[in-house]
Amino acid sequence: MSPDEIKELRKSLSCTAKELAAALGLEQKTVMAWEQGELFPTKQFVDRMNALREKGPSAIPRKSKGTNPIKTLADPQLWELFRKLAAHKKLRDDVAKLAANYSDPSEED
Repeated sequence: MSPDEIKELRKSLSCTAKELAAALGLEQKTVMAWEQGELFPTKQFVDRMNALREKGPSAIPRKSKGTNPIKTLADPQLWELFRKLAAHKKLRDDVAKLAANYSDPSEED
């Protein structure tokens, strides 16, 4: 895959080099080196990029640009979850175990 083909892939996927790298499990500098012709992707990565192309832009995981806290608090589904959590101890315990695997959004960037 040529540098121009990689640039075209990013364009068709509407993603940054950083997002493409994350989707491929690489560092951004590797994708940038491919685009500059300093390095070339192995067949494994060419195949993975072709699979991403077939899936389209939705195949690229994107980090949220941030959420509007007021809009989130106005969501009726959120309040339904709160009511269920408040009413069911087992559900609270299960959610607490699951939540331990996630970072606290107030501590991010």
